[in-house]
Amino acid sequence: MKTIAILAAALPALAACSDSPETDAEFKADVVAGMHDSIGADLADLVQAARDLQAAAPTHAWDPIADSAAITAMRVAWMRSRIAYEHVEGATAPIFGDLDVSMDARYDDFLARLGPTGDPNLFDGSGATGMHAIERILYAHDIRAEVIDFESPLPGYVAAAYPATTDQATAFKTQLAQKLVDDAIALHDQWQPAAIDIGVAFQGLIGLMNEQKEKVNLAATGEEESRYANLTLFDLRNNLDGTSKAYALFRTWIRARAGGADIDAKIEAGFTELEQLYASLPGDALPAVPDDWSADAPTPANLATAFGTLWQTVHQDVDPVRSGSVVFEMNQIATMLGFPEFIEE
Repeated sequence: MKTIAILAAALPALAACSDSPETDAEFKADVVAGMHDSIGADLADLVQAARDLQAAAPTHAWDPIADSAAITAMRVAWMRSRIAYEHVEGATAPIFGDLDVSMDARYDDFLARLGPTGDPNLFDGSGATGMHAIERILYAHDIRAEVIDFESPLPGYVAAAYPATTDQATAFKTQLAQKLVDDAIALHDQWQPAAIDIGVAFQGLIGLMNEQKEKVNLAATGEEESRYANLTLFDLRNNLDGTSKAYALFRTWIRARAGGADIDAKIEAGFTELEQLYASLPGDALPAVPDDWSADAPTPANLATAFGTLWQTVHQDVDPVRSGSVVFEMNQIATMLGFPEFIEE
């Protein structure tokens, strides 16, 4: 009876211990574990998409008609690689910057690094590499005039083209495509809990949301991200999806903080508004930009167009200095959790 009485007396204390709030260290561990698993799954998809793209590549000069099935298969695999990378970019790019450049830098970024000699060989594994270098080849016959107008004056520019010889086709398959496979595997394998700095990752998520407006801005000059496939709206949707999924891993921790639930609700409202906006637009390309468009002084008529509505809503929802925007409120969370804030350059 004495033993039973002691146990009965201890039960309330045990219950109190089990109900005690989770510590910051425990919250951090939960986020790291969740981020490792969630992003790891997307990185596995990235590796598989890169391998499938490489496997579909012919080793002879490409013919747009005879090789149409192979070209379509490569394009489908390329789009899968974009979905996977856009999902993880916000969290991984700030931690693995070299791999982000190698896999996701744009053609003009590479030319700026390479200097006036540029990259004379489009198909090897050096110079311009990654998803956009591959995209530029896969969609060489479909590139819009405004994209060529933007790129052709750049020092070192070489016109996009399909592999025209067996050597070029073999290089595309065994060097350029292989480089993407190797980089994807490296990112997948290095994405380990010990390497995950959740503060830097959270800052990267904020930066990626802020970048939504840049991607829309660049549409007017043919400089946008997936410019050759004309799939920048597709990228925006996948960026948003990946960011909202990664952000959700922090939600329990955020809502445990005083005032966190209110800020979280504002961020969720911003995510929802952008998601509904992107879903309301048909296809995967950004809407047509008005001929007289000026981002510095858009006219009421410009803002009434589909592109104008997109531009205005995105700018409002990611404005880093506007209270209630996703970027502003995510910065409040960063401060709350002791993470570095995102600062727009």
